Amino acid sequence: MSPAEPSQATDDKNIVIAVNEIAATAGIKVGMRRREAEAVCPTVTTVGYDPGAEMTRFERVAIAVETLIPRIEVVIPGLILAPVTGAVRYFGGEEALVDRVAKELDAVAGSGFRIGLAAGPFAARRAAEMTAKNNPIHVVDNDAVFRSSLDVAALENDDMAAVFRWLGIITLGELASLPRDTVVSRFGQDGLNAHRLASGEDRDTHSRVIADDLGIEERFDPPLENLEQAAFVAKALAHQLLASASLQGSTPHRVEVEAEAADGAVRTRTWRSADPFNETMLAERVRWQLQAWLDTARLRSGPGIRGGLVMLRIMPADLSNDGRQLALDEDALSSAEAQRAFAQSQAIVGDDGVLQAVPQGGRDPVERTLWYRWGEEPPATNRDPQAPWPGRVPEPSPALVPPEPYPLEVDWDDGIPTRIRLGSRWVEVISWAGPWRKVGRWWDGERPADRYQLVTSAGAFLCAVIGGKAYMTGVYD
Repeated sequence: MSPAEPSQATDDKNIVIAVNEIAATAGIKVGMRRREAEAVCPTVTTVGYDPGAEMTRFERVAIAVETLIPRIEVVIPGLILAPVTGAVRYFGGEEALVDRVAKELDAVAGSGFRIGLAAGPFAARRAAEMTAKNNPIHVVDNDAVFRSSLDVAALENDDMAAVFRWLGIITLGELASLPRDTVVSRFGQDGLNAHRLASGEDRDTHSRVIADDLGIEERFDPPLENLEQAAFVAKALAHQLLASASLQGSTPHRVEVEAEAADGAVRTRTWRSADPFNETMLAERVRWQLQAWLDTARLRSGPGIRGGLVMLRIMPADLSNDGRQLALDEDALSSAEAQRAFAQSQAIVGDDGVLQAVPQGGRDPVERTLWYRWGEEPPATNRDPQAPWPGRVPEPSPALVPPEPYPLEVDWDDGIPTRIRLGSRWVEVISWAGPWRKVGRWWDGERPADRYQLVTSAGAFLCAVIGGKAYMTGVYD
């Protein structure tokens, strides 16, 4: 994009994904549709997004940062994450380090850069986004305070952020104060990731040590000089790597791409993805990186792959068993995928957090379901669900059954329920059925109970009266 005129880049769906400073001043924002942006600024120049070309231009920026901080991670062309612990010690402090990085970036990128420094990648990226034009550096002094003050929009999930705001949760600090299991039960894997970020449980940017045999390598004689040939090989290597990792029940979130040129020079770059890499994603990123190295050498604008490619290696830099949680109405590709999703959930919430059930006999709804851990064999029971079970509450069964009955305030008029208290208000009983008498296991100290079905304007409920006190035992849908 030209810096002298309003310019924007759009993806294949005509959504604006990047704007220069002049276009941003005119009112164009990332996320707009192309027609909307052109209506805001009719003189804007629109270019298509070319990741390979973007990486070619961005390669010199990556090299400039890598001269100061080794083992950087490229998230997308234009975004780098770098672990700075060692560099801070080497340069004598955070301020000295960011000043050196700023000078290097100023030489290769002009004034169009932003730097955020924080304890984790999430906070660092948010800090960089909050920098001003006249001060493109933001060093976070207190990560906990900074993170807690961030708006829930920082999670980059508009639907989830809208629900949080509707619930009165505006900042990440308020989100972190919620019980994690409650957030997970409502939002699933996305909610777990959001709560972890809000709580400061960010990932480390240092690569994990991976066994050597997980890397995939291919050598070429004669050297490859054609990008399309190299890209074809990259796709094959990506398939082999993911197949090898899947045998261990893992998928990579980060990979190292290493290429050896005919002149003996070796180039290495780490790529990262928030979601586990699939074959297409990984092959694309390897292709972008190879294009950047080949074009850099051809244009003699920096170190690249000169004389052709003689070796290409792809190696996982971070293996994880975290994946995408399938929706209930989504067609699973195989039963193995569903089994894997349940296993991941169980690893997150604990062995007792994922249960399955089989029917059994009983008089109350809570007794008629036998729960056991997912993945285990159901325990034996001698309570036949087809037996008569005298005193059983008739169908339909409640949709929600609390594990333990809790007190319920009920007003009675000559043995007839007239109203019940729900929270801070009373609601009138429209109709009712019962009582169904349950003697109880007196030899175990269980007292007799009378069960009632109560219908109100706010819903239908199953309650039990034990020793003159009423308890909620079920809610009908």
